[in-house]
Amino acid sequence: MTATYIPYTLHFKRPGGTSRGVLNTKETFLLNITQNGKTGTGECGLFRGLSYDDVPEYEEKVQWLCENINTDHDFLKEELKHFPSIWFGFEQAVLNLEHGNDLYFPSDFTAGKSSIKINGLIWMGDSAFMEDQIEEKLASGFDCLKLKIGTDWNSEKRILQELRKKFPANQLELRVDANGGFSFNEAKTVLEELYELHIHSIEQPIKAGNRKEMYQLCTGTKTPIALDEELIGIVDYSEKKKLLEEIRPQYIILKPSLVGGFSGSNDWISLAESLGIGWWITSALESNIGLNAIAQYTFTKNPQIPQGLGTGGLFTNNFETRLELSGDRLSIKKV
Repeated sequence: MTATYIPYTLHFKRPGGTSRGVLNTKETFLLNITQNGKTGTGECGLFRGLSYDDVPEYEEKVQWLCENINTDHDFLKEELKHFPSIWFGFEQAVLNLEHGNDLYFPSDFTAGKSSIKINGLIWMGDSAFMEDQIEEKLASGFDCLKLKIGTDWNSEKRILQELRKKFPANQLELRVDANGGFSFNEAKTVLEELYELHIHSIEQPIKAGNRKEMYQLCTGTKTPIALDEELIGIVDYSEKKKLLEEIRPQYIILKPSLVGGFSGSNDWISLAESLGIGWWITSALESNIGLNAIAQYTFTKNPQIPQGLGTGGLFTNNFETRLELSGDRLSIKKV
């Protein structure tokens, strides 16, 4: 078995606004594992400024994996414990090597017989830009929208109020994602205002790492809270369990590139379900290679609510894919 990697830079069609700044490009690494004339491909979806493994020696570690690809599986997992996106790329490549073509988890989804319901993502920007996106998503048939908030709450609240006037909660589910953009005191007020607007949930209202304050918010809120960045960097099973028991969120958000791939996501889902905590899976600006793998995995988890999967349409230089979107249903074209 041999392995190689290729650095690749994805270019946004238009800048993506987040509470951490505006994104114009997205760096990623493609891992190829070859055995007996067959090749499996995975994506090490590094997310600069957010990934736990955004460290100077990242690419060196990808090279290390290539050089040690024939080492014991458990040893590799331990060595890559603090490089969740590299481990995720490895998991993908091994599965793709086994199943061939663009397959990772063969199912009715990959056979083109079933689909996954997703939410429509509304990027940050001025009110006119956000409203344009909302109109486009609604016209496309979405009945669950996720809005990025946390930069100008008064303007963002006005948009939510206008949406609620037009569409009651039984017609349109609204989720918001603050990316840790509020202080503790701000978050308490925002949570009350979101409840009045019948918002489904808010992701990461305050910055990760403030467990006592997050616990207070989760136990005192009428608006469900979903942990996102809070999960990043928690790599040991016992620590994952401790975090969920200490904070007791209503939901957790799983980005496989950031939480240790399929195996890491499985850990979180198992723990969450044992504690009565809901979950959904979200992509993290991967190329169509990683997105395809995440979508196939997501389907196997039998999701019961809209998932946060991308559509591959953000980049000018993405890879060809069989993934397609019809309304709010993500599916795979039949071969």
